[in-house]
Amino acid sequence: MAQWFFNYNGEQIGPLEDAQARDQARRNRNGHCWRQGFAEWQPIAQVEELRDASPVAAVPPAVPAPAPAAAVARKPGQRASDEIDYRIVGSDMQFVELELDPGESAIAEAGAMMYKDASVQLDTVFGDGSQASGGGGFMNKLLSAGKRVMTGESLFTTMFTQNGTGKGKVAFAAPYPGTIVPMRLADFGGRLICQKDSFLCAARGVSIGIFFQRKILTGLFGGEGFIMQKLEGDGLAFVHAGGTIVERQLAPGERLDVDTGCVVALTDGVGFDVKPVGGIKSMMFGGEGVFLAALTGPGKVWLQSLPFSRMAGRMLAGARGGKEEGSVLGGIGNLISGD
Repeated sequence: MAQWFFNYNGEQIGPLEDAQARDQARRNRNGHCWRQGFAEWQPIAQVEELRDASPVAAVPPAVPAPAPAAAVARKPGQRASDEIDYRIVGSDMQFVELELDPGESAIAEAGAMMYKDASVQLDTVFGDGSQASGGGGFMNKLLSAGKRVMTGESLFTTMFTQNGTGKGKVAFAAPYPGTIVPMRLADFGGRLICQKDSFLCAARGVSIGIFFQRKILTGLFGGEGFIMQKLEGDGLAFVHAGGTIVERQLAPGERLDVDTGCVVALTDGVGFDVKPVGGIKSMMFGGEGVFLAALTGPGKVWLQSLPFSRMAGRMLAGARGGKEEGSVLGGIGNLISGD
């Protein structure tokens, strides 16, 4: 039985079994779908397995149309993001292929590139390349680069620009098994808070900054440390996380308790705090650590099923012949480091 994934303007649904996928296709055909065996995402209306002969009234897309770039406030000197096309290929070890028009550019972390057309020029820039041409000055670029260093990234960003007359393609691969999530920042008020190292690539014009956790306990035990990544702008950004991604829309005051390592990203209005997992017995022997991340709405959160720290911990424990993850005795050192 195949497992299906649906994508509506960047909002991903799945995995779904065959019957669920047909039901989803009946409700909304205005998107793309993918299953094992597909080379790339396909328009739902063109997939024979999901067609239904019964007449169905047209359903609007599941998410609102992206807000115009002018609706998102930009920093002084920050350029409007380039409009780029993309496709995400694969299920577990994914990569994203960006299609650039002449003069358009994409930015990515060093070492993320998989392949590119010969007409796409690779260049290394100081900072994140979000400053408009001739604007910002050296000090702003230095500040941008300094923020990247504080989140564990390089001083420099790699920029890919299409210098040919037609369209050019460049692809970026995920660093470990998981899911690549496209996020149009204009849909979320122009700002997202993400875990460190989650950023993969983006359209030129997206600013990559830092977000400080102001609460001591959250910084120490929230699973992300005191510093997280902040993505700002109005364009597309691509975030990678381990395992399967789940999205939750939290109503005002609604709280969701999450394993501290499973938080990938959240919108600006979501409160991020920590709470004890339970009593002393639960902390010592429950296997869930000492604290949980408490996310409070309103806003949207993205969660991952397989944090890299959990996968690495299991591999290390297996190599040592024991199990360490989740216990106080084996994991106390990781609490302060944000792992």
